[in-house]
Amino acid sequence: MPHSSLIIKKGRKFDQVIEGARTVFLRDGYEGASVDDIAREAGVSKATLYSYFPDKRVLFLEIAALETRRQADAHEERLDVTDPPEVILPAAGRKILDFVLSDFGIAVFRIAVAESARFPEIGQKFYDSGPGLLKERLSQYLASWCAQGVLTIDDPELAAEQFAELCKVHLLPAHLFQGRLTVDEAERDRIIDSAVALFLARYGTRA
Repeated sequence: MPHSSLIIKKGRKFDQVIEGARTVFLRDGYEGASVDDIAREAGVSKATLYSYFPDKRVLFLEIAALETRRQADAHEERLDVTDPPEVILPAAGRKILDFVLSDFGIAVFRIAVAESARFPEIGQKFYDSGPGLLKERLSQYLASWCAQGVLTIDDPELAAEQFAELCKVHLLPAHLFQGRLTVDEAERDRIIDSAVALFLARYGTRA
């Protein structure tokens, strides 16, 4: 069965819709946001909004792709890539974990999975802006430290994905399948510290 195709057209009020939707989704979450609220915030009619996006889920995934890219860019600007893995990896790991455990991150994951079969380009766009971008940037960082002899990695892209998964171990499945859980700072630190230690034990060259 062929996949449905989704073409998001861009008109003169497209940016208004995006900014209004971003404000409402980040303020109220996916479930709490209504199309009426988004249209009101954007200063457009519901008909105009629907002319760009067929339903709220597709609009949410568009915002999710833009927001994850924005957060990734902001995080990269704050990091000094000349810092060693012992410094960069804990910071990157915490950013990964904080996002996937946030209400926004959980909603993004669930809706992206649900809609990717119907609109595969939507799932691909989110992947490229989120997990794919993370893999690309982290693998480049790892490769640079391999070149300096600090790490020994044959496949930096695989290693980047492995590190991201280590940072989510137990907590993401628990949130997805057992409902919302409370994870304190100590537990988050324990997961990230363990992920970094395991990763460096496998790929690090320092004694």
